[in-house]
Amino acid sequence: MTLWTMWWGWVEALRPACGRTRTFFWMATCLMGMSTRKDLMGVTSLIRALGLRPGCYDRLLDFFHSPALDLEALTRLWCALVFRVHPSLYRIRGKPVLIGDGLKVAKSGRKMPAVKKLHQTSDSNTKPEYIFGHSGQAVAVLTQVGATCGALPLACRIHEGLVLSNRDHRTLLDKMIQLLERLGLHEPCYFLADAYDASGGVVRGLLEQGNHLVTRVKRNRVAYLPAQPTPQGTRSRGRPRKYGRKITIASRLTQHADLIEAASPVYGETNVLLRYATADLLWRAAGILVRFVAVTHPRRGTILLMTTDLTLPPLDVIKLYGLRFKIEVSFKQALHVVGTDTYRFWMAAMTPLRRVSGNQYLHRPSSAYRKNVLRKLSAYHRHIQLGLIAQGLMQLLAAVQPQAVWGFFGSWMRTIRPGIPPSEQVCVMALRHGLPEFLADTQNAATLKKFLLERIDLQRAEGMQLVA
Repeated sequence: MTLWTMWWGWVEALRPACGRTRTFFWMATCLMGMSTRKDLMGVTSLIRALGLRPGCYDRLLDFFHSPALDLEALTRLWCALVFRVHPSLYRIRGKPVLIGDGLKVAKSGRKMPAVKKLHQTSDSNTKPEYIFGHSGQAVAVLTQVGATCGALPLACRIHEGLVLSNRDHRTLLDKMIQLLERLGLHEPCYFLADAYDASGGVVRGLLEQGNHLVTRVKRNRVAYLPAQPTPQGTRSRGRPRKYGRKITIASRLTQHADLIEAASPVYGETNVLLRYATADLLWRAAGILVRFVAVTHPRRGTILLMTTDLTLPPLDVIKLYGLRFKIEVSFKQALHVVGTDTYRFWMAAMTPLRRVSGNQYLHRPSSAYRKNVLRKLSAYHRHIQLGLIAQGLMQLLAAVQPQAVWGFFGSWMRTIRPGIPPSEQVCVMALRHGLPEFLADTQNAATLKKFLLERIDLQRAEGMQLVA
């Protein structure tokens, strides 16, 4: 009972994002279904998870396509809830750490907007080089429960595949900065990203918001020493020089004789010694002084890191970048446990796509066609955002009530490590086992329970199990 009562208290905080009470109940129903379903077969799995009547299938489709759920307001409310409720956000020097990365999901529908041919760059041999699907960007906040770090998802949007106007020259980097602005955060943070986001536009966008970037840069990057001041009385025409001698950063730092040896601060590493060197240099892409850290690892080779915070110690830079992979773990849970990207919303009036299609340009089609495409894209975003919220609610329960989660788990696991919070899979099983008791209690969330019980099909096994 404790799990669902706490879950409902958090979901109620998202009520202002819904234009009507009925819309809020359908949103809570979707979150409940995503948190308890046994299969990841789209909206039909939500019907099976809660034992709903067949007519609810069309109502759920209408809900995902309805503008009554304000996506931007929902995102801001969710971020505010996470920062208010989570007991242990990971902080460096008092600032939270956000992680950003791209996500590509295979989609075979030829009548799905924003689907395009995508190239996957990965060192793994299990991924195909090209897929046909959706490409988005996600942001998560770094958390720490006990000795375990994790990435709690905040927002994700599809940022490729559609070009609404030929005057829209935004890049993926620009869209990532705009996604960070939509979070509505009211405190400065560190943004942890991969080498793709190491650009002047990202640096300037983050600094305007009061944030700092920590990222990896290519080893062949160059930077400049500050120019020497011109001797007094010998100044020539024009403005004073800003950039001095150009140097190759990695070569200069790693060949320096004064490399510092230290124990590795990387998450999960023990008894590992690495060597590093640091320098504050002018980076022409951003036009400002940034801190570069060259790290030589005994097994992984040399890597070059960069941060815009000149006061951040080098070991903290190394430690932060070692946690970037946590968002990949979060992606895996979102895809294979929660089913965040299992939407299958097709657009009947859409021109079928070819298997080699790239971006879809919408500046020539009619306004009605563009409106229908944007309506479908908004439905994808609502499904993705609700999936992230369902996953985040599980992580909140695991951080706040780990003993209650294990108490409702009701199954067997070979090894339960003390001090390690339950995973999303454990939370799904605990919520599933505790749902009948929650529905039987008439004291909490009475209106939601009435809404659900009126729509449960008692002729099916799923419905009978919930109300038995």
